[in-house]
Amino acid sequence: MGSLLVEEGQSNNKNLHAICVPYPAQGHIKPMFQLAKLLHAHGFHITFVHTEYNFHRMLRARGPTSVDGLERFRFETIPDGLPPSDNPDVTQDIPSLCHAIMTTFHEPFKNLVRKLVNDSGSRSMNTFIVSDIVMPFTIDAAREVGNVPLVWLWTASGCGLLGYMQFRTLLNKGIVPFQDSKFLTDGTLDEIVDWVPDSMKGIQLKYIPTFFRITTNDDDFMFDFLMHSVETTAKSSAPVLMNTFDALEHDVLLDVSDSILGQTYTIGPLQFMLNNDSDDSLSFGSNLWKEDTDCLQWLDTKFPKSVVYISFGSITTMANENLVEFAWGIANSKQYFLWVLRPDLVSGENSVIPPEFLSETAERGMITSWCEQEQVLRHASVGAFLTHCGWNSTLDTVCGGVPVLCWPFFAEQQTNCWFGCRKWGIGMEIDSDVSRDEVEKQVRELMEGEKGVEMRKNAMQFRKLAEDAVDQTSCGSSYLNFDKFIKQILIPLQNQDN
Repeated sequence: MGSLLVEEGQSNNKNLHAICVPYPAQGHIKPMFQLAKLLHAHGFHITFVHTEYNFHRMLRARGPTSVDGLERFRFETIPDGLPPSDNPDVTQDIPSLCHAIMTTFHEPFKNLVRKLVNDSGSRSMNTFIVSDIVMPFTIDAAREVGNVPLVWLWTASGCGLLGYMQFRTLLNKGIVPFQDSKFLTDGTLDEIVDWVPDSMKGIQLKYIPTFFRITTNDDDFMFDFLMHSVETTAKSSAPVLMNTFDALEHDVLLDVSDSILGQTYTIGPLQFMLNNDSDDSLSFGSNLWKEDTDCLQWLDTKFPKSVVYISFGSITTMANENLVEFAWGIANSKQYFLWVLRPDLVSGENSVIPPEFLSETAERGMITSWCEQEQVLRHASVGAFLTHCGWNSTLDTVCGGVPVLCWPFFAEQQTNCWFGCRKWGIGMEIDSDVSRDEVEKQVRELMEGEKGVEMRKNAMQFRKLAEDAVDQTSCGSSYLNFDKFIKQILIPLQNQDN
C-alpha cells in the first residue's frame, strides 16, 4: 500500500525539485541516495550532485549507461580540486577532501545551482537543496543564488551528532588541544566525561568522536571542520533530517533537538522506508565499487546463523599486522565467514593475507572485494557481524537483527560502539590493539555463547522496532515524520515565488 502522501498529494509534488549534495564518500553517498530515491518515489524531480571523481567511479562500477534515460532523476558533477589519484577506485584522503570542501567547492556548486534554477526544465519548478551537514558551504551558496531553501541531512547517528556538539565545550574547558601525545597512553582517554548531556552520562573521553585528539593548533583542521559544520547547522533555521529512529536513540534525539534551532525529523532507517515506497524505475544502487553477487549464493549453502560477516566499511584502514591478527583469530574460531577485503584496507600498502590462512580456511570462508551489505545482513545464514561501527553498518545490522563485534576506527564510530555495547546491548568491543586470541574468543562467544544469545535477542528486538518505525498501518514514528516533513516543509514551497 502506498503512503498517505502518495495517495493524497504525489501529483502536487511534481513541480518540486531537490538538489541532493552528499559529502563525497561512500558512507555519506548511500543515505543521501536513499533519501533521493525516497523523494523521487513521492513525485519529486531529483538532481544528485557527485564530484567528478566519484561520478566516474560510479559509472565504472555500475556501467557507462547505468544512469541513462532516468525519468525525473539526473546526475550533475562538480570538481573537487584535488590532484588525480594513483588509484581511481579508492576513497580520497578525508582531510584533503575537507580542505577542498572549505576552499574550492563553493563557487562550482553555486554556479551549478544557478544553472539548475534558471534552466528551462527547472524554471517552472520550486527548487530546494538537500545538503549533507558536512558540506556547510551549501547554505552560503543557496543564499547567494537567491535564497534557495535548504534542508540538512545528517547521515550519521544521533549519538554521533551529539558527540560532535561537545567539541566547543572541550575547547572552552581547555581540554583540547592536549599539551602532548601522552594523553593517548596515560589514561586520560579513559576518564568519564561528567559534563555531557544526560543521554551520554557515563561515557568516557575515548568514545567522543576522535577528531578532538589533537595536540597543537597545527593539526586541528578536522576538529575545526566538524565543529564549524555542526554549529552552522545548529544556528540555521533549516530543518534537519536524520537517518535514525526514535525507539533506538530517543533520549539522544531529545538532547540533539534542544541544541538545534531548526526542526529535526527522524526518518530512518532509510532502507526500510524505501521498502515501503519501492520505485522500480530506480532499481540501481549507489555503491562506488562493483558488487559481488556470488557471495549471496555462497551464503545460501550455509546453515542459519552460522556465518560471521566481516567488513570494515569504505574508509577504515589498518596496519597489515592488524589484518593478520584478525585473520588468524577468525581462522582459529573455526567459524564460517564472509570477509569483505577492500584493496585499500591496509594503509599505505596492499593487503597481504598469509597463504597459510587461505589454505586453513578454504572450506569455510569466502573473501570478496565488496558486496550488497544490506542483503548480506538480512540473510538467514549470517549470525554475527565484525564491523568498524560506521552508522550505515550499524543500521544495516539493526535492520538485519544481527549482533556485532566492534572495532571502531575513527570519527563517531567510537560513539556508535559505546552506545551499541553499553546502551543497546547488541555488541562487544575488540581492543584497538587487536590480538588473534581476543578475536577468536569474542567470535566464539558471539556465535556460540550465552552473551551471543542475549545480544542476538536484543538485535532482533531493535529490528522489530525499526520495522515498526516505518510502518504505515501502525503510524510508525519515521513514517509520520517523513509525511510531516513533506507536508509542513516542502509543499508550502509550491506557493512561493521563485
